[in-house]
Amino acid sequence: MRSAAAKIVKEIRIEVDKCTGCRACETVCSAFHAKPRYSSTNPARSRIRVVADEINDEYVPVQAGNYTLSGCEGRHFYQLDGKQYSECSFCRAACPARDYFIEPDSGLPLKCDMCEDEPPLAQPLCVTACLPGCLTYQVRPADAPVDEAREQQALAKALESLAGQHGIEAVIEKLKRFEKAR
Repeated sequence: MRSAAAKIVKEIRIEVDKCTGCRACETVCSAFHAKPRYSSTNPARSRIRVVADEINDEYVPVQAGNYTLSGCEGRHFYQLDGKQYSECSFCRAACPARDYFIEPDSGLPLKCDMCEDEPPLAQPLCVTACLPGCLTYQVRPADAPVDEAREQQALAKALESLAGQHGIEAVIEKLKRFEKAR
């Protein structure tokens, strides 16, 4: 009797500080998803977008996630490293509130497919095209431990930003409501 195959998690890690805004990831992704493949480049077809603030020389790659039927109810702004960002800037969802991650011809939502192909590619093309090394590809068993220190650091930075924006009491109250809902 064969054992079931272990579930594998594939992810693209993003190190924002390394992004130069070259948009090579957008270009290669849109070419891969063109019909016929590699026949054109149209960033609107890309499953990754670089949110840019050219004035402050800041670039944030955002990978397409799941579709949502409605836009967000709140439009919060977050302070990260002294800079202000809209939550919409980092949202991975395709939604009716904006045209990010919506296929321009059909209007269908886009989602990153990790450049699934036959034969399989070694890694998604956006990672291959990212010369600054902002994007890295990781494959691990679903039950493998994650980098706890890195996850803790990211969480601490996010909570610090939220507390600075909304006040520590509001953040604590929201966390309590989340805990009750679980």
